Amino acid sequence: MDEIGVFPLGLVLLPGERIPLHIFEPRYRELIAECLDDDREFGLLLSDDEGTREVGTTAAVVEVLERFDDGRLNIVVEGRDRFRLHEETAGRSFMTAQVSPLDDESERPTEPEVERCMAAYRRVVEAADAELEEPTDETGALSYWLASRVDFGVEVKQELLELRSERERIVRLAGLLDHAREAIVWAKTAQERASTNGRVEPPG
Repeated sequence: MDEIGVFPLGLVLLPGERIPLHIFEPRYRELIAECLDDDREFGLLLSDDEGTREVGTTAAVVEVLERFDDGRLNIVVEGRDRFRLHEETAGRSFMTAQVSPLDDESERPTEPEVERCMAAYRRVVEAADAELEEPTDETGALSYWLASRVDFGVEVKQELLELRSERERIVRLAGLLDHAREAIVWAKTAQERASTNGRVEPPG
């Protein structure tokens, strides 16, 4: 097991996903400064009213967008590997913990399962009138790539993060994407009918 600095936040970072962070608390400014100086990663864990989760993602600072005179930072971090928290440790101003890697089991999705999931993703993009992005050879795990492009909310992202096989994630995502498309279509229909006092039933 390794000891790493941990940043509990109200968000989930998936492997391969990039997100911006505003670092303002002195203890986390210290953590990020050490990561930048020593080219180290830190752990990011979802923390909300239900507590701090045990499964998170290591994060690397890939860009410093802005440094403020008072020490605050705007940075971009990239998710790397999943980990499981075993025990919090003490002695630093920021949270530290003993963690171990959380690897996938070997089960892979079948080609039809991948095709169904990708088709569902394309339908969501079409329904949202968004620009279609396609995965490339450098994409990494397809499930994480897809989940980082649709706003499913932190609980769903955490669920996906904790699943132990790519097949489980792909199968789960196909259903989530179908539901997301239904919600987008319903919202558009409701907006169109609002001016005529029409009624629509929300998706179940």
